[in-house]
Amino acid sequence: MQYHQAESWGYHVPTKTCMASDPLEKVARLASESAVVVFSISSCCMCHAVKRLFCGMGVNPTVYELDHDPRGEEIEKALMRLLGNSTSVPVVFIGGKLIGAMERVMASHISGTLVPLLKEAGALWL
Repeated sequence: MQYHQAESWGYHVPTKTCMASDPLEKVARLASESAVVVFSISSCCMCHAVKRLFCGMGVNPTVYELDHDPRGEEIEKALMRLLGNSTSVPVVFIGGKLIGAMERVMASHISGTLVPLLKEAGALWL
């Protein structure tokens, strides 16, 4: 798969569609490739907030901007099915496991369970 740098964040955005025909398979594959994966839309304020949270913690997530992916709409629908609701982004995976949308990430951060998850996944070393 080829990548190019996104303008504002410097994260990787796929430029070539993978061979997986099922969007859920693609989500699972992408989510397992990095310690922290964020599925995002570049104009979404909640996506921006979750990316800033991770960057502020010293975590460098892999961000997939769905509005830059030719199959982004299909992936977004697959994420909605995974979450079981109409809120599709941001969706966060840590260590290949679905954490959820913004409210779940923030709840984990406030309760103190986010940092141990990040350490276990190898995204934080301190």
